[in-house]
Amino acid sequence: MAEMDINEVLAHLPQRYPVLMIDRVREFEANKRILALKNVSANEPYFPGHFPHRPIMPGVLILEAMAQAAGILVFRSKGVKPDESSLYYYVGIDNARFKKPVVPGDQLEIEVVFERQLKTIYKFQCTARVAGETAAEATILCAVQAVGGA
Repeated sequence: MAEMDINEVLAHLPQRYPVLMIDRVREFEANKRILALKNVSANEPYFPGHFPHRPIMPGVLILEAMAQAAGILVFRSKGVKPDESSLYYYVGIDNARFKKPVVPGDQLEIEVVFERQLKTIYKFQCTARVAGETAAEATILCAVQAVGGA
């Protein structure tokens, strides 16, 4: 169960600020699961508009954190790093549920469990927690595709 610091995270994800949603990986089991962390700061660029009177992390960004953790799981399990010749993106989100608001000061713990692969499409079961309580959960489908491919 290998940890990854921010430099290793950056090596396994093409996203950068302000879209980078993973700060650290606490646990990694190749082809099985990953436990990643996102430190939610009051400085996040979306908080002034969501919402000025009570900042809440948008659910779509929690889902993005799940996809990024899943991306690290795929790339690191395969022993490759993303490059300009391919894209890793969502192809589906099922059963997304938001159970608890995520606010500045929270540490979001994202657990992603690999379920199966069909060609270039990967299916994952994801749970995001704050202090042990489920904040969100979803089944996500992601794909790796060559740039310019159909």
